[in-house]
Order: sequence, then structure tokens, then C-alpha cells
Amino acid sequence: MTEHRVVSPEQWLVARQELLAKEKAFTRLRDDLSRERRELPWVKVDHPYVFDGPQGKETLTELFDGRSQLVVYHFMFAPNWEAGCRHCSFWADNFDRIVVHLKQRDVTMVAISRAPYAKLAAYEKRMGWSFKWVSSGETNFNFDYRASFTPQELAAKSGLFNFTVQDPHESDREGVSVFYKDAAGSIFHTYSAYARGIDLFNTAYNYLDIVPKGRDEGDRGPYWVRRHDEYGG
Repeated sequence: MTEHRVVSPEQWLVARQELLAKEKAFTRLRDDLSRERRELPWVKVDHPYVFDGPQGKETLTELFDGRSQLVVYHFMFAPNWEAGCRHCSFWADNFDRIVVHLKQRDVTMVAISRAPYAKLAAYEKRMGWSFKWVSSGETNFNFDYRASFTPQELAAKSGLFNFTVQDPHESDREGVSVFYKDAAGSIFHTYSAYARGIDLFNTAYNYLDIVPKGRDEGDRGPYWVRRHDEYGG
């Protein structure tokens, strides 16, 4: 950092304008990619999933809460864990307060985990969040959408995660899935992303990407992340 190139304001402006051209090209490419993402084919959801949450038992249809689009954050919280994943907690800090805005665009967002609802509610209270969080522990939802893995898959270090057969490392993994409900009430799975595919959904990382040190993680990933009530001074 101490040896970084230093120039005059005029030279900085030229360099910034050159970078701006690349940023605009990237924005256009991102718009194109977003359009292709929305044009992916859909898969009809026929399984009658039932979840446990703050309103008691609710079906997948009821999770839409009167809207036609549903975003699900696959929050890593296995049934035998006493706390939610610290990295998923980092992501939750970023999406908790935007749920009200999403509702204005016909989008409902919820988090889903396999842990019993009582554990989810207690942890959410500890973290001070307000998003809706339900348990899929009595269903195959997490397994069907490749956010959880069987003991056999873990033992074999072989499961379909992030659209590739690989070692999932944990019984539960992070991800985002999207669903659409048409006027007739039919539900369709439209999109899922996992691992660094959900990178864009973390606003804090987007800010870190513009500061001089960047994420400053090397090849270690988010080793530094703690739950927001666990950071020292």
C-alpha cells in the first residue's frame, strides 16, 4: 500500500475515465446476464411442502404472502446446531432491512433452514432481525434444492452442490432460490445460486471491493467474519 502509484489530479481523472469505460461495459454485460437469467426455463413444483414458522404450519404457496415472486435464502442452520452459520448471518445482516422494499416490486423474501423453528426464532431474536424465517425440517425441501446433504453424501464426499458433483463439506450450505406463482396458483422454480453465486447479494462486500485493500482475504475466503454481536471493541 505504501508504494502505490501517486499522480496529479489531472492524471487521476484520465485514469478514472478509462476505468469508467470498463465499468460501463461491465454494467451492460451484467444487464445482459440478468436478462438471460430471467429467460431460463422453469420447473414446475408439484411437491406439497409444509414449513413451520411464526404463523404455524404454512405451505410453499402461503409463503408467497399474496405476491407472485418468492426469494428464498437457504440459511445454514442444521437441526443439531445451536446457532446459525456466521457467514449466512453476515448475508442476513445485508438483506434483513430490504425485505420491505422488495414487497413493493411483487417479491416476498424469506429464509429457510432445517433447524426447528424454536431455534430459528431464538437466534433471530438474538441477532435483532425481522425477516420471516421458517423451518423445513419436516420436509425434503432443502435436499430437493441442493442446500442440504445426506450423511451418505457427506461420508462419500460427493453431492450435487452448485450444479457440480463435489464434496459439500457441510450438511447444510448457503444459497438462494427463486420461485414464481402464476394466476392459477401453479408454482415454478426459476433460479438458484450457491457459493460465490450469491456474492452479489452481500452489500458489505460490494463496498469492500471499492476500498484500497479490497476484501483483503487472500485465498482464505471470509475467515474474518463473525456474528455482529461477536466482534471485539
